[in-house]
Amino acid sequence: MRSRPYKGLVAVAAAAALTATACTAQDEAQQKPKEKTALFKSGSDISYQKYGKNYPTTKVKDVPGSCSYESISRKDYSGQTLKIISHAVPVIGEPTQLHAKQFEEITGGKVEVVNVPFGELHQKILTPLQAGQPAYDVMFYPSLWIGDMAPYLAPVPEKYLNTTGMQDVTAAYMDVATWDGKVVQYPVDGDRHYLKIRADVLKDPKWQAQYKRATGKDLKVPTTWTEYQDIAEAFSGKDFDGDGKKNYGSAEVTKRDDLTFSAFISRAAPYVKNPDVKGGVFFDEKTMKPLINTPGFVRALQDMVKAKSTWAPGGANFGLGDEIFSFGGGQTLMSYSWDDAFIQAQQPDSKIRNTVQAAPLPGSTEVYNRTTKSWDKKANQAAYFTWGWTSAVAKASSHQEMAFDYLCFFSNEANTALDLTIGRFGVNPYRISHFAPEFWEKQGWDKDVAKAYVDTLSGMEENPNRVFDLRVPGVNQYMSALANGVAAALAGQESPQRALDGVAAEWAKITDQIGKDKVQSAYRNVVALEDES
Repeated sequence: MRSRPYKGLVAVAAAAALTATACTAQDEAQQKPKEKTALFKSGSDISYQKYGKNYPTTKVKDVPGSCSYESISRKDYSGQTLKIISHAVPVIGEPTQLHAKQFEEITGGKVEVVNVPFGELHQKILTPLQAGQPAYDVMFYPSLWIGDMAPYLAPVPEKYLNTTGMQDVTAAYMDVATWDGKVVQYPVDGDRHYLKIRADVLKDPKWQAQYKRATGKDLKVPTTWTEYQDIAEAFSGKDFDGDGKKNYGSAEVTKRDDLTFSAFISRAAPYVKNPDVKGGVFFDEKTMKPLINTPGFVRALQDMVKAKSTWAPGGANFGLGDEIFSFGGGQTLMSYSWDDAFIQAQQPDSKIRNTVQAAPLPGSTEVYNRTTKSWDKKANQAAYFTWGWTSAVAKASSHQEMAFDYLCFFSNEANTALDLTIGRFGVNPYRISHFAPEFWEKQGWDKDVAKAYVDTLSGMEENPNRVFDLRVPGVNQYMSALANGVAAALAGQESPQRALDGVAAEWAKITDQIGKDKVQSAYRNVVALEDES
């Protein structure tokens, strides 16, 4: 794992906080909380049980610190109202609501939460910010929007950067929260794509023998996308769990307006992220020429088109929720997006609990070299840190302390420990402590399942060959264009090459519209993360 540039971040953030203080915190509109008697004792048991049957009976300890139930309950925010915008329920929207209700109960303040579908979230956050009239104090949104949001965000004050929870955030996710040397996003989630697979099927002698007869190969966890395809094809249409229903090989996010661009980037990563070539995956950093139609991306889209034969009925229009429940419910053998499908499979009432395994994203046996314009014949695997949910406070908010206290409380150790175990919440590991197998074993996970899971996630932190999302102004336009191109190829309307040529042309137009210098300046932040080893 890379050394954490934490002290430098704190110093920069401290300077930023002083600047922000001079501009906003001392403004008369800023309201401070009163002090009151704590409602919790230090180290109290915390559970969500009283909020309904859909919440686990698990109890965890309130970890002492400034974000704890005990500390936050000392603050009296009565008479103040905090306005929050978040994604629709359940993914990130449900924990936003739950923690708002808890925050109200223990501080006396009022918290209003607006939940918005993904397709409307960007506009409903950004438009008021750009107009100088922010509608919300706290915003939850995909972290790749930072290029659009950063000018309007309050830097995280030093006292929050110094909390135990914040100091436990991994280096990669502190990077994701940082823009131009300032921590402007409050980490609440850590998303990455990795492989999920039914280990019980792979280890079953009957299926091993059948696969060997059919392919001449040993049945094992796939390490390349070619192996993934071979296994997915072999098991599609088979009843591998004995329930009388057909199972399928692969569940993927394919719905045009529901994050299919991320699924495609997962498939492209090992073909396009050459560890020997610096200067950008999505664009040439120097010229800002789009690279999205180069041979590595085309190969990935060809693979994705071929995979259609391995999908369940309706699989060509799967959104994230469909993928979560297809793999997490036992319908399919493999999937490869966010944590949620794996956590769903590991729910206490899941019929496939402790039969699944996590592994790195499949790689390739060759990787495209855009410098030599040829394929380098070598094994390659690239970690993909996909956007993930984040949170932030509006620079123009008159309730900044209340807002940061809410986020501090939202992400305290007790809440995060519980949130991580609820698949539909969309809160995934982002702290070093989350990579301890013992934590997951306490949730009822088998030792082997827990170890494979944390080894996969922590291994991504240590992998120097990494792809990060395109975090630039106008990112929604770029990703929408990419999703359109992928969808056209999957529907058979265009060849993969022609579809991506169209995406590249559209990307060039978007860059011209926004301004090459503006996009290039932001893109250098992405390249710096990817090229840093």
